[in-house]
Amino acid sequence: MTGRPWRPTARRWTPSSTTCSPPSASVRYRHIDALFDQGGRNVIDWRLVEAHWRDLMRVSIAIREGTLASPLLRRLGSNSKRNQIYRAFREVGRAVASVQLLRFISDPSLRRRVTAATNKVESFNNFTDWLAFCNGGVIAENDPAEQEKAVKLTSLLANCVIFHTGPGPHEHRAELQAEGWQFTGEDLTAICRPWPESHPTNISPPV
Repeated sequence: MTGRPWRPTARRWTPSSTTCSPPSASVRYRHIDALFDQGGRNVIDWRLVEAHWRDLMRVSIAIREGTLASPLLRRLGSNSKRNQIYRAFREVGRAVASVQLLRFISDPSLRRRVTAATNKVESFNNFTDWLAFCNGGVIAENDPAEQEKAVKLTSLLANCVIFHTGPGPHEHRAELQAEGWQFTGEDLTAICRPWPESHPTNISPPV
């Protein structure tokens, strides 16, 4: 709805993450019927979506433009029978998630792209966790602004370290290959790994 496609990571398959929502209680599919909820509990309520379509568009445009007010944002995260906008967004989310999961299952190239992107993101997050090992990587501040600042500074530090240490191993590998050395995939993984497995020192948290 905001103009950005949603992609499932599918890192850990669970029954709840692989159950699609049927468009109606009476629809049946010949080959993929087992992927849909058979109890009739997750049927998409299209009437609710249609009734609140204008509200959904207003909220989506506000999110895209960055003008969504905080009280409304908190309301969108509240699951209540009276909160019809939340329930309408949930129905839209079920429909989008079902379509994308079916695409993920049927399209091998999409699965490869999603898996590759997920591995890159998880590798970068593991690297930032390794850098922020003081105090166990826990952000002690309760202020959201300070938490956001800590996350951004850690990401900036990670990018600086990668930029500083990344080209070196590749340059040495190219020099050795020019001399006739042969490397396997495991060798390149060990040589080009940007950080060790453990910390050389233990820095105590500040008092």
